[in-house]
Amino acid sequence: MHFPSLPRSARLALFMILIGMATSARSWSNHALCTWPALSVLPRVAQAAPVAAEPLEEFLVAEGKALATLLDEEERWARAHVPTYPARPDGLAFRVDGASPAELRRRFLAALRVNPDVRLRLYVQVPPGQGYGERRAIGESAVTTLQRNETTRSNSYAELKPGEAVPVVDVVATASDEPDHGFDVGLWEDSGTPYGRLYGFGKQPFGANPQVEFSSQAPLHVGFFHEAAIIYKAGPFLQRTYPEYRIHLYQALAAHALRTGHPYWGWRFAGWALHYIQDLTQPYHARVLPGRSVAGMLWINTLYLAGLKGPRVDAVTLVTNRHLALENYQLHRLRRAYLRGDTNDATLTALRDMSRDPPVPYTDNSPREVITRESSGYADPLDELLAKTLPHKYTSDPSYVLGETETGVDLLAVVASTGPTGEAAITDSLVRLLGNFGTHTRAFVRALPEPKR
Repeated sequence: MHFPSLPRSARLALFMILIGMATSARSWSNHALCTWPALSVLPRVAQAAPVAAEPLEEFLVAEGKALATLLDEEERWARAHVPTYPARPDGLAFRVDGASPAELRRRFLAALRVNPDVRLRLYVQVPPGQGYGERRAIGESAVTTLQRNETTRSNSYAELKPGEAVPVVDVVATASDEPDHGFDVGLWEDSGTPYGRLYGFGKQPFGANPQVEFSSQAPLHVGFFHEAAIIYKAGPFLQRTYPEYRIHLYQALAAHALRTGHPYWGWRFAGWALHYIQDLTQPYHARVLPGRSVAGMLWINTLYLAGLKGPRVDAVTLVTNRHLALENYQLHRLRRAYLRGDTNDATLTALRDMSRDPPVPYTDNSPREVITRESSGYADPLDELLAKTLPHKYTSDPSYVLGETETGVDLLAVVASTGPTGEAAITDSLVRLLGNFGTHTRAFVRALPEPKR
């Protein structure tokens, strides 16, 4: 369908509609639960010798000068290759200059432009149903800056001591969930944080919601690369999504650490990069408004111009509920499989399935041209399936807000109660998506250099 150029008033109204979209910044619930099985079949990770846990400050002291050069190179790369990239202020460039270990850490986090309060302690996540062994259990406040992280509260964490040997797969899996622990919270000029005013990202382009603690991370965790041209014309801010920046930055740090004899940080940085790749395999992180055609979005715009703002609010609520419904089902399904020791559960099998791993290696173009092209193509059918399969209130009642109207909702149990047909349909869709998660996770890891011997 052809749409003529929109008049300024219509563009402004559609802008206001779009700016409210994509408010759910969280993607897969607990990345570690998916990363463990995805990498359990990759020998270079599964069979790798354990690595020694290393405090960040020791890594920075050893590699500080080289990291200064690397981070400058990364800044040049981002400015040249990431559309609409907000350049890092020159004053945040990482420098050593005889700084203390604590000061090096502060400067490093500022150069990365992440939340300076991130914990970054030595720890591992413990899979559901497993014990801590001789390690000391630690609480969620030791690993996350977030105060209301319901997903984190269902996890278990164990402290690592400096120099302690830890399996590579545990390092990567644990790190793959870390960016959801506050890394990208409060980074914007209008976030109300001192560091947000210094980092140079500008004002948050979309997704801001003061009721959702982590909403400010949205533009770094989604990739809206495949919308219709008229949508970008109406809402150019939708092009201000920066997962490619984060992926490339952490990939470069991982490669450097692996090559220079710091395997713990090599694999931990790799897990950070994987987080953003894995986010992009989630269809609700690759499309602004799944389930709505361009014509449908323009109709909402027409109603908005006529003073009927309810359809916009309803559309945002419904897409958010469906997004969260998928994550809720995924989390409960995986936790059940772990707790039962059911390694043949369809979700775990899909994550381990290497039959679809492409011969083409991961490249800098993969997030935009491969991963999100694939996941955005699944968005509309998935949205329709969730609406048809789940009970009405969870996906089609705009007065119901999943996770707020009721607490403790377990959509695994809800889906089971709908009968085998609905359960099979949800499982088939989730298996397809988790298969993509595993495939792209392994492709990225294969592209990393071998650790220094």
